[in-house]
Amino acid sequence: MVGALDLSAVQALVPTTDNPVADFSDTPWWLSLIKALFLFVILLVQTLIVIWFERRVIGRMQQRPGPNRTGPFGLLQTLADGVKLALKEDLTPKNADKIMFVLAPIIAGSMAFVSFAIIPLGGEVSMFGHRTPLQLTDTPVAVLLVLAVAGVGVYGTILAGWSSGSTYPLIGGLRSTAQVISYEIAMGLALVAVFIYAGSMSTSQIVASQSGLWYIIPAFFSFIVYVITMVGETNRLPFDLAEGEGELTGGFHTEYSSLKFAMFFLGEYVNMFTVSALATTLFLGGWQAPPGIAAINDGMFNEGWWGLLWFLIKLWLFMFFFVWLRGSLPRVRYDQFMRFGWKFLIPGTLLWVVAVAFIRGAQLSFLGDNTWRATIIVVGVIGAIALAASWVWDGKRAAAEEAADRPLPEEIDPFAGGHPIPPMPGQTLREPERVDAAPALPEPVAASSPSPTTSEDTSG
Repeated sequence: MVGALDLSAVQALVPTTDNPVADFSDTPWWLSLIKALFLFVILLVQTLIVIWFERRVIGRMQQRPGPNRTGPFGLLQTLADGVKLALKEDLTPKNADKIMFVLAPIIAGSMAFVSFAIIPLGGEVSMFGHRTPLQLTDTPVAVLLVLAVAGVGVYGTILAGWSSGSTYPLIGGLRSTAQVISYEIAMGLALVAVFIYAGSMSTSQIVASQSGLWYIIPAFFSFIVYVITMVGETNRLPFDLAEGEGELTGGFHTEYSSLKFAMFFLGEYVNMFTVSALATTLFLGGWQAPPGIAAINDGMFNEGWWGLLWFLIKLWLFMFFFVWLRGSLPRVRYDQFMRFGWKFLIPGTLLWVVAVAFIRGAQLSFLGDNTWRATIIVVGVIGAIALAASWVWDGKRAAAEEAADRPLPEEIDPFAGGHPIPPMPGQTLREPERVDAAPALPEPVAASSPSPTTSEDTSG
């Protein structure tokens, strides 16, 4: 049939697997509950550690000790701060919508834990006599579940700002919501390249497809975009624009205290672990050992509980990256941040997805599924385009700098362009030209009846 779609050609682009998700056939319900409790405890303990870790690392970067009093090396400082926060007075503003005011931190805190359910922490392990994946659950669209849960978590932010009954939290909630929604678009587009290479949106299958090559190499642009968007998603420096000491104080959670504030605080750090775990799963091979170590003794270090070790190492590399950014970079301006997302990240990622689709099709059709060769070709072409773009950019920048280096006139006319222009440093204003006064117009003669003399002369 003329014009009919060749389904075999389309299906050839997407690798098929016998099992589209992880195998949970030997996992009873009570074992799933134990794994859920295991995940919850790991996230809570890691949150306590990362807060201490952040304060210690930034203290070292700023040449100060950081917490070092409570417990050995100050390890119990976070626990002491949590107990103190829980014992503080819980205040509710008079004009607040009390139901939404209580519901907002619950949404923000709980949604952060849900996303971690589809992250594979390791391969199949033996637990209580059963062989089960070190993962709570998996679906054919597991990555989309993370994006959907992140979208629901935005409701906690906007409800917190609106229900407080105050101006600054409302503005902070609107800022944070616009920021998260804007950067979720770029994040979702960045993940499409991984879906094309893996042929699946299941996290377990994406990890399995990286046994030969981690996707950080062929999908390097997606990785860069994802790293930027994950910082924007979590409202971390330099993108913590929902709060500001000089303009919005605490942002959307300004009016919160005690355990309600602790829920927002906990949700922020758990979200950091979630986006870092997703980056590890999609780009760094997940729980698999690095290539050199994975080849030792026929993959001995990729079996059993070893995967949990490699996963945590990669996860904490991203957490150190978060801390390093906070201690190094200042907060960006809000309009610059939004312009960067809408005018660069989203269009650039759209072009990248189209390029990856063509490259993947050509790779499977002509290169015999040779990912390395296709990657080298892609990097070469993109490098040539980047060099050409940088050459053009440098030319324009040199022209702009040359124009900026031109000596300014010592005297300017402030009204030359039709609008008043203040002088630059070192300039003086030109005296306006004096206009001579226009000659006075003769006064108009009022109309009147002719005089008697004139009328007599006229008659005579």
